[in-house]
Amino acid sequence: MIPNSGSTSSNPMPSNSPNKGDNSKQKLIAIAAVIVVALLAVNAFLLISYNKRGKVNTELTSQLDETEKLKQDLEKQYYEAVTELESMRGSNEELNALIEKQKEELSTQKGKIDQLLANKGSLDKARKEIGNLKAQVQQYLAEVNQLREQNQLLTDDNTRLKDENTNLATTLETEKMTTAQLSSDKAVLVSEREELSKKVSIASVVKVGDIQVVGQKMRKSGKSVSRKNASNIDQLNICFNTTDNQVVAEGPESFYIRIVNPLGETLAVEEMGSGVLTNSSNGEQVRYTQVKEINYNRDANRYCVNWAPSNLEFQKGSYEIEIYNKGYLAGKSTFTLK
Repeated sequence: MIPNSGSTSSNPMPSNSPNKGDNSKQKLIAIAAVIVVALLAVNAFLLISYNKRGKVNTELTSQLDETEKLKQDLEKQYYEAVTELESMRGSNEELNALIEKQKEELSTQKGKIDQLLANKGSLDKARKEIGNLKAQVQQYLAEVNQLREQNQLLTDDNTRLKDENTNLATTLETEKMTTAQLSSDKAVLVSEREELSKKVSIASVVKVGDIQVVGQKMRKSGKSVSRKNASNIDQLNICFNTTDNQVVAEGPESFYIRIVNPLGETLAVEEMGSGVLTNSSNGEQVRYTQVKEINYNRDANRYCVNWAPSNLEFQKGSYEIEIYNKGYLAGKSTFTLK
């Protein structure tokens, strides 16, 4: 009985083992299939990415090539233009200034295009600006050539004018010598005329003499009495004689009286007719005290004038008196107040 039960319990095991093995294989196959599919998908993704990257790289390489080409074209155009402009320099300052200005503008334009080339998205704009640069260079060269032609015309005109001026200079030199001689002769005549005029003026001066000055005190009656003390006088009475001068025409004559006090000061009060005259002998300005107007008839006559300044204290000491006619000193004297 026991053997039978033992054999009965061991028989099911062999019948279940083959089924489990099949299931494990199927699972492995499924996993492997998934892995294969995943690998295929990854490979496909990588392939697509590689193709896209290759296309991008191709585009970048193309852009780099285009940028480099544009840079080279820009550099070539710029330096050729600068070289050509420099070759047009000369001695004309206006022309050289124009070339310097054009070079600065070209440098600014080149810098602008360099910035556009640095930005990959601005190649079209850079290409357009390079084209504009070509036109700008041609315009500059045309301007310089036009200015050179104008300068050449001016140079030709200057040469012609120089030749004409040389001929004129010869003629003018001759005329200049003639004019110099005439001027010299004229100067001599003017000098002689001035000298003669001066002599005539001096000769026409009416000399004066016997100049006397007396201090006076006014009484209540209106009469004046002579006084010698400076503290006791109200006015000065000045008298002088004119001389006979037949050179002078009859008519009004002015005599300018100058009184100088002991301190060297000219007595002058503008309200009483004082002023300034020019000394005809030396051109100096001379302050005078009073003017005496007379009607001169070529005869010797005596004339008097009073100098009575209010609120003026006379100082004691020696006084000088000068009388001028026509700007020349006609006579002088001195007087003393005690």
